[in-house]
Amino acid sequence: MSKADNLFKAMCLDILREGVSDEGMTVRPRWEDGSPAHTIKKFGVVNRYDLSAEFPVLTLRKTNLRAAVDEILWIWQKKSNRLSDLNSHIWDAWADAEGTIGKAYGYQLGVRHQYKEGEFDQVDRVLHDLRHNPQSRRIMTNLYCHQDLHQMQLYPCAWGMTFNVTGKKLNAILNQRSQDVLVANHWNVVQYAVLLHMFARSSGLEAGELVHVIADAHIYDRHVPLVLELLEREPFPAPVLRISPDVTDFYAFRVDDFALDDYRHGEPVKGIPIAV
Repeated sequence: MSKADNLFKAMCLDILREGVSDEGMTVRPRWEDGSPAHTIKKFGVVNRYDLSAEFPVLTLRKTNLRAAVDEILWIWQKKSNRLSDLNSHIWDAWADAEGTIGKAYGYQLGVRHQYKEGEFDQVDRVLHDLRHNPQSRRIMTNLYCHQDLHQMQLYPCAWGMTFNVTGKKLNAILNQRSQDVLVANHWNVVQYAVLLHMFARSSGLEAGELVHVIADAHIYDRHVPLVLELLEREPFPAPVLRISPDVTDFYAFRVDDFALDDYRHGEPVKGIPIAV
């Protein structure tokens, strides 16, 4: 039985049973018909995934590994904000007239900064420290640049990573300000688990623990029946993540270098309404 499924079920049950509804309050998100999209939420959810034990992909429903990896490469490897560099249309609703998402996500990772050791962008700084100063407690990234928020089509949801080497294992904390649990949880966990594996492989380390901290974990009112349906499903054993063994350069990874062996999963969740 997949541990990721157990964590997902426990989180959803906690939100539904103990969470707080914003029904009757003024909210920003709207459904396609213009009505307010209310949620039930929990503050400060923390989920821990031991990547040395299993790969944390849901089996209750299918996660499209190729599309998830393609997006994380677009942000962290290509450091792009241009939709033509992405092989899916998941960001189309936030595109500006130039076909970008503004100064968001990959753009911020590509900005070069001056440090005592030289000039790096945020990704190259992480790679430099993991190779040359792995015991540092200062290996972090931050996408929430306040001076550029007004030029972002969407404020970053998953905004910060803190990396920590313990022994030979690379651990990381993913900080997320907000998460639509049904739509995004399975997606984000897979993406940042893959990213942690990439940094570990590129630094001669082993992937350790991914700690996912969500400030506002919420389930939309129209998603509740779909979440309840998922909670009734029986999970399968976790699959095995297979990474091409000869790739050790962070910038050499491609979508085809990642695959899931023995991935059994439930049916897709169809007809999920999206609040914008």
